[in-house]
Amino acid sequence: MGQLIPFPKRPSTVLAGLERSVRGKLAGWKMEQDKNSESFARLEEELEELFRAAQREALGEALEAAADIDEAAVVYEGRECRRVLISSKEYMTTAGPVTVRRALFRDRTTSGPSFASLDKRVGVIDGFWTPRAAREALWMVTQMVPAKAAEALRRLTPMTPSKSTLQRLPAAVSSRWEEQRRPFEQALIASQEVPAGTFTLAVSLDGVYAPIDGDDSHVEKRAVKHAKGESARGPDAFREVGCASIAFYSAECELLGAIRFGRAPEFKKLGVKEMLAAELRGLLEHNPEIRNTVFLSDGAPDHWEFFDSLPFEGVQVLDFFHAAEHLSAALGAAYGDGSVKARRRFAELRHVLLEESGGATRVHRALKRLAKLPGHSNNRQRILDRAVRYFTKHADRMNYAECKENNLPIGSGVMEASCKTLVAQRLKLSGQRWSVPGAQAILTPRGWDQSDRFDAAFALVAATYARTITILSPVSRKISTSG
Repeated sequence: MGQLIPFPKRPSTVLAGLERSVRGKLAGWKMEQDKNSESFARLEEELEELFRAAQREALGEALEAAADIDEAAVVYEGRECRRVLISSKEYMTTAGPVTVRRALFRDRTTSGPSFASLDKRVGVIDGFWTPRAAREALWMVTQMVPAKAAEALRRLTPMTPSKSTLQRLPAAVSSRWEEQRRPFEQALIASQEVPAGTFTLAVSLDGVYAPIDGDDSHVEKRAVKHAKGESARGPDAFREVGCASIAFYSAECELLGAIRFGRAPEFKKLGVKEMLAAELRGLLEHNPEIRNTVFLSDGAPDHWEFFDSLPFEGVQVLDFFHAAEHLSAALGAAYGDGSVKARRRFAELRHVLLEESGGATRVHRALKRLAKLPGHSNNRQRILDRAVRYFTKHADRMNYAECKENNLPIGSGVMEASCKTLVAQRLKLSGQRWSVPGAQAILTPRGWDQSDRFDAAFALVAATYARTITILSPVSRKISTSG
């Protein structure tokens, strides 16, 4: 290690002259004869840049104060580390890029990698972002593709990250989150504030297909399709993302809010089921005033098996709109798709299903009678038989009149919206294809955002980047050397 060299302090030219510069700009505007929208827009831009330059200067001074440039040794994680290099580094702050000098240190007893004490103290993320800048940039790239996020940041903020830098940020944050996902999720559950007036929880589970690369069987299916000259779509081209939601309803069945989350393709949606069970357990334990729990889903057997396995009491309700779809399809098969008779009969039976006690039983009987009538084509008979089986299996989950009387939700609209907004609107854009980790890196913070947890969740991750650095005093160095 060479002799310590004193470094000049950062100049404070912008901060020192900020008020004078601002006053000068305002005076120029007041004296300008032709005051118009163009000149005012120019004034806005010039003032904005003055304040941003001052902010960058101030942040640069703050960062260098944590850089230990003039220190020969520090203590990091119980180890004495010696300074090995001083270099300049650009960091992205909320005021834009700031270049500072920083000291690099290394454990003197090993030949391991060096580290910047500044990065550890401040909690720099991915070696580039200050925590607040990373939070805002992550939120932006969670909402839109990196190229558009970069453009939005340049237009709305002083930050100027590249597309590739924004692509790396979700992966870096997601990797940290996954390392401690369960304790992090428990922390979010413990801090969850239930909306005032919550009377009922509506618990839903579903899946949505997205273009995510998978195992060899998935690739083989696509290859077979292409070999036949067919387009690989749906399950042959996409894989299922597990989605779950817990919606909060008032005593009048008014939607008050929701928690939403998703997991990239996993065997039988085990990850998202685990998360859903943990969320529900925490909500019910910490909020005894919640009176009802409703489990809502479509006809997937796996979902109902999962709900049956939960140690929580609740009402199982088949999503009304799925039931109505099966009813409509069956009547179209019986009377002709789109025919006047099919539409009229659908309106009648839909009303019975929705409004009458025991309505599902009446509808079930009507469908069985239609299915027994002769003269149906094979395809129409299959549709009728499928509807009969559907109502046979789920009739006890179709007590819609009773649910309405008790102000309980009967539709999984929150879940359907979650599949669309959480997954489809971000992962199914034109030309996109994802790896499982890449998809999860977007799904995780997007779920935070749609659950009003983004800042709280990000704070948990950001805290893992910050470490304590202690300056090794001259006395401590002497004792360490003599020892």
